[in-house]
Parts: sequence; C-alpha cells; structure tokens
Amino acid sequence: MKTKTWIILISVVLLGCIGLSIWLLMPGQAATSAEILVDGKHYQYVDLGVDRQFTVSTDHGTNTITVKDGKIAVTEASCPDHYCMHRGFCNTGAQIVCLPNRLVIRFTGDLEVDGAAG
Repeated sequence: MKTKTWIILISVVLLGCIGLSIWLLMPGQAATSAEILVDGKHYQYVDLGVDRQFTVSTDHGTNTITVKDGKIAVTEASCPDHYCMHRGFCNTGAQIVCLPNRLVIRFTGDLEVDGAAG
C-alpha cells in the first residue's frame, strides 16, 4: 500500500478510538435510587433523595452505608481491603462492590411497581 493510504487508514482508526473514548467516558444520568444485593439476592431498595445512614450486617461482615445529597457510599466496612470505601459518594457509573462481605450496590432509575405486587 501507498504511504498516503496508510496515513488515511491510521487517521480513521484514531478518530474512531477518540470518539468511542469520549462516548464511553461521558457521565451517565444520575440515578434516583439504588438496589442493595447481598449474596446476589435483593436486600433493600434505597431512595437517594432521602439522607440517612444504616448498617447491613451479614454472616460475612458489616457495611455502613450513607446516603447524602442524592449520592450513596460505603462509609465503614469490616472487610480487610476497604476498596468499597474508596469508591466514595456516587450516584452513577459502576456498581459499588464489597467482595469479602458479598455486598453490591447497583444504581437504578425510578422504582417501578410490579403488577403482581400491587
């Protein structure tokens, strides 16, 4: 291939990568609620509009969860690494996970009432 063809091909690939990176790194819409899962099972829904603090205690350990200013965080944990605490307060993006305590906080939108639940 000619040098000009390679330059055009590399430019197109670079522009595509830059565009994809910008699209993936844009912040998502802020969640209005969160679901807490323990051992992969539903534990509790949390309204992010109501400031409060509570503790989730399981056979694996305890996590203190704080909701403040529409964001949620794990503020205390009995796990040895405290990675869940380093995530800080957030209301969008990746889930907050505490692997040793088997706790997951997943962001959700408005809660929908199940037809069977009434």
